[in-house]
Amino acid sequence: MTMEFTDRVSRVEPSATLAISALATELEAEGADVVDLSVGEPDFPTPENVVRAAKEAMDAGHTGYTTSSGILELREAIADKLADDGLDHGLENVVVTPGAKQALYEVVHALIEEGDEVVLLDPAWVSYEAMVKMAGGSLTRVDLSDYDFQLEPGLDDLADAVSDDTDLLIVNSPSNPTGAVYSDDALEGVAELAVEHDITVISDEIYKEITYGVEPTSLGTFDGMADRTITVNGFSKAYSMTGWRLGYFAGPEDLVDQAGKLHSHSVSSAVNFVQHAGVEALENTDTAVDQMVEAFRERRDLVIDLLDEHDVDVAVPDGAFYMMVPVDDDDQAWCEGAIEDAHVATVPGSAFGTPGYARISYAASRERLEEGIERLADEGYL
Repeated sequence: MTMEFTDRVSRVEPSATLAISALATELEAEGADVVDLSVGEPDFPTPENVVRAAKEAMDAGHTGYTTSSGILELREAIADKLADDGLDHGLENVVVTPGAKQALYEVVHALIEEGDEVVLLDPAWVSYEAMVKMAGGSLTRVDLSDYDFQLEPGLDDLADAVSDDTDLLIVNSPSNPTGAVYSDDALEGVAELAVEHDITVISDEIYKEITYGVEPTSLGTFDGMADRTITVNGFSKAYSMTGWRLGYFAGPEDLVDQAGKLHSHSVSSAVNFVQHAGVEALENTDTAVDQMVEAFRERRDLVIDLLDEHDVDVAVPDGAFYMMVPVDDDDQAWCEGAIEDAHVATVPGSAFGTPGYARISYAASRERLEEGIERLADEGYL
């Protein structure tokens, strides 16, 4: 039997980041010592109080279905967090999802259909493109690599890219893969363009709690943006809860109603006891988050110093735990060689729409970061 597959599936490639991680796992299974700098996953354990809250929730019997949009306590806690960020969303404007990726998927598919134009700021996280293509949308991409990945000097390029025909703009600050945190002036420029052309905007703020000496502003707080911005966030990065799969989106009531249909007919709801752990994460984990962020800052500085020793200049990230390292024009071949020869896993910049770079994640121990950079240098990759 020969199966026929849909166009929406054939339009996309597997996730490049997960593919590299799978290759690293395969090499490790063969006995290789791989320094994995490819995956966007904190190496810290989930804070103990969060784990304890999940266990207590299970013991209390919170193991069944919840309402599709999430338990009341978590949506209230999320609404409170959003209020602290300057966003006025009631709990009825919040949908809890199994991870921020699911939130993005549901929002994109609620908004985009065949031929709709979506604008991305490159380098852009790999799954944005796939989600848009699966929804049938067309992509317009704005390259920020000439501006050290900052948006403010690229606003003219963005203005040239958008029009009254643009249906959706996706903004990710702090950024994966660059770690760039867009300035208030840059976001104000986005807001003016969105209002002028009546564009809906997704503000992906999954790394908002991981910044170094800067305070990111939520895009939805700017004039004219409250009713056209969908804010997406989650628990994987700041709270080291990648495997728990917990995220959310918040936005206008009509968007919540429509995307909520997709949510209810696909995943039903996020896991009950995990949602209770999410309440604990939001309300009682600030100290643990601060400690993780400080460790990431020290690691960022370490990697910059190590690369500087080999005359490699990088744009210093102000958030997240990634940096883009300039490599060969054929970045795919560079990354494949790096993992095969040096047993160091990175992700090619072309996966994010920006060839000639490799993304390094410094969400690894200082020892492994030092080992990884040393191996790349010894094998001639730096």
